[in-house]
Amino acid sequence: MPELVPMKHIKAKVAAGDWQEAIRAAGVPLAESGAIDPAYIDDMIGSVEEYGPYIVLTSGFALAHAAPSDLVKRDSVSLITLKAPVDFGSTKGPVNVVMCLACTDRAFHLGGLGRIASVLMKDNMIGKLSRAESRGELYQLING
Repeated sequence: MPELVPMKHIKAKVAAGDWQEAIRAAGVPLAESGAIDPAYIDDMIGSVEEYGPYIVLTSGFALAHAAPSDLVKRDSVSLITLKAPVDFGSTKGPVNVVMCLACTDRAFHLGGLGRIASVLMKDNMIGKLSRAESRGELYQLING
């Protein structure tokens, strides 16, 4: 199975003062690699502003995304961990692991979500990711 998140889209122990900075930090690797237009990051933040912290899927974890659009150049996923947990305003509590899902169409959106869910449901995966100290460790955990 191909890698879920390439090494260039992974960052460990990123500093973020609030949830907007956390989403920006998760989106930057995708923008730097040309997978998304930087404006897609604003769309992800706008989605949370409009719909609330629905991207916090479980305690400690947020999946930042927006609707598929022309701002997404290729389907891609990024993963960051935060130096300190950030409050997204969710009843599920603060977040210290953020993934960003960028999709060109709804089919990849659903398939990508399914693949991410299957990896994250593995034994205490969110905890393992949040404790990882390096990009290499994160890469091994998320890509198996």
